[in-house]
Amino acid sequence: MADFIFIHSGHSITLMKFIAFVLITFVCLSCGPSRPDKNILALDTVSIETGKITGIRNDSSGVWAFKGIPFAAPPLGDLRWKEPQPAAPWEGVRACTTFSASAMQNPPNPFMMWSKEFMAPLEPLSEDCLYLNVWTAAASADEKRPVIVWIHGGGFTGGSGSVPLYDGEGLAKKGVVFVTINYRLGIFGFLAHPELTKESPHQASGNYALLDQLAALRWVKKNIAVFGGDPGRVTIAGQSAGSFCVNALMASPLGKGLFERAIGQSGGMFSRETRLMPLADAEKAGLAVAEKMKVKSLAELRAIPAADLLNAASTNVVTLDGYFLPRSVLEIFEAGEQNDVPLLTGWNSDEGFAFGKPKTAQEFKADAEKKYGSMAADFLKVYPAANDEQAASTQKIISRNEIFAWQNYTWARKQSRAKSKAFLYQFSRVPPGEPNYGAFHSAEFGYCLATLYNWDRPFEAWDHTLSDAMSSYWVNFAANGDPNGEGLTVWPPLDLSNLQLIDFGNEIKVGGIPSKDQFDFMDAYQATLATGK
Repeated sequence: MADFIFIHSGHSITLMKFIAFVLITFVCLSCGPSRPDKNILALDTVSIETGKITGIRNDSSGVWAFKGIPFAAPPLGDLRWKEPQPAAPWEGVRACTTFSASAMQNPPNPFMMWSKEFMAPLEPLSEDCLYLNVWTAAASADEKRPVIVWIHGGGFTGGSGSVPLYDGEGLAKKGVVFVTINYRLGIFGFLAHPELTKESPHQASGNYALLDQLAALRWVKKNIAVFGGDPGRVTIAGQSAGSFCVNALMASPLGKGLFERAIGQSGGMFSRETRLMPLADAEKAGLAVAEKMKVKSLAELRAIPAADLLNAASTNVVTLDGYFLPRSVLEIFEAGEQNDVPLLTGWNSDEGFAFGKPKTAQEFKADAEKKYGSMAADFLKVYPAANDEQAASTQKIISRNEIFAWQNYTWARKQSRAKSKAFLYQFSRVPPGEPNYGAFHSAEFGYCLATLYNWDRPFEAWDHTLSDAMSSYWVNFAANGDPNGEGLTVWPPLDLSNLQLIDFGNEIKVGGIPSKDQFDFMDAYQATLATGK
C-alpha cells in the first residue's frame, strides 16, 4: 500500500451476493467553514463552519490534502440508526492530516482480483466514521474549481473514502477539488425497525447510509468554497455500490440542489426485479435482528457493542422508506421526476460473476425454460449454452448485464429523454499483469481517477495514455456537464435514434452498443414483468 504525501488506505468490495457485491479507509480530527482570507490555501490553516483545520501539502505537486474532516456527529449511542446530526464545533486548529477510521465492516482482506490497493485498512474500523477528505491544488479560495464527490463501492457492507485508488492528487492536479466520503455500512447503515420508524420525524427508517451521503453533500455546499471549489458545480460520482448510490441520489427528492452532475460507474436500479425492500418488510427484518440478539427494545439494541452486531447480523438493502425514496428508482425516472442533471455512466466488459459452481448446460437450459417460459428460446439465442463451457461463460455475461451493463445502459436511455444529456461508455482495457481477470469490476477507476501510480501493475505506455484521456473526460464533465475537450476523441451524447457509446480499450473509439441483442431481450422481458403477460 503506497504512502505518498498522504496516508493511503483501501476499501473492500464485498458482494451483496452481488448486489451483495454491489446490488458489484486513526480517527482524525475535525474541521468545518467560516470565510477565510483570500489566500487561505497558501497558509497553514483553513476555516470551515465548525472551526479551523490544517492539512498536508505536497510541495512537488502543489496539492493540499485535508483528511478526516467530520461532516456529521459520530453516530454513536443514541445516534446509532438516526439521521446524521451536525458535527460539533471546536476551539483552536485541528490537524486533518490522517484518514479517519473506516466504517464498521468485516476485515477488508484482498481477494480475487481486488488487491490491497482496492481495500480499506484492516484497522481502525469504527462506528465513528462520518468523515470526508479533500484534495485541492487551488491557490485561492476564489478559483471556483469544479468539485467531484466520490462515493465508494463495496456492496454497502465494505469500503472507505481512503482507498489508495481513490487518492485525489491526480484529479486535483487536473483542476478538480476532489472529495471522498465515508458512510455507514451494513446493519449500521440500513437497519429498519418499527421503533426507529416511530421515533423518526419522517416516519421512516433504514437508508442511513444514503442520508449520510446527503449530509456530506450539504457539507460540501457550505464549505467547499474555502478550498477553491465551486459549490455550484458539484458532481456526485461513484462505482459499484457507489453507482447505486448516485442512481438513488438522482431519484431522491432530498438530493435536489445538492449536485449539478452525476457519474455512475457499474451499477443502477432499473430492473423490476431489483430488490428494494418495502418499509414494512424491512421493519420485520429489523425485528428479526432484535430477536436474534435477544433484546426487547431499541435502547437495548443500541447498547449492543458494534462488533457483536456486525458479527451477528447483516443487512445492506435499500428501503422504500417513503422519505429518501418515496417510490422505486425506476418509477421516479419513468415519471421524469428525477433530479435532471447531466449524466456520465457505463460499465466494464468483463465484470460479471458466476457464484459457486456454474450450472451445466442442461441445468442452464432447464432454468431458462422455467424462468422465461415462451421467451426461453429467444433467451437461449442471445445467451447460448451449447455445452458446459459455453454455459459457464454465458452465466458471467448474464451477471454482467443484469447487475451492471443493462442497468447503466437503461439509466442513460432514460436520462437522455430528459433535458440534460447522458454520455455512455464501456471500459474494455485489460490491466496488464497476472492473474488476468479481463476488464474486471472496478478495473476502470484507477484510470479515470488518474491513480495508476497507486496500483502495483506492470502498466504500459498505453495505460498511462488511456488514464490521461479518461481522467480528462471526467474532469471536463465535472467542469461543464460535457466530457469533450481539446485533443480528445469526440464523445457524442446518447442519441436514442442512433445508439452509440465510447469504448475505452486498446484504443478509444465510438461505436454501436456491444451486446445490444442481449439488452434488447432484457428490455422485452422487463416489459412482460410490467404488464404481467
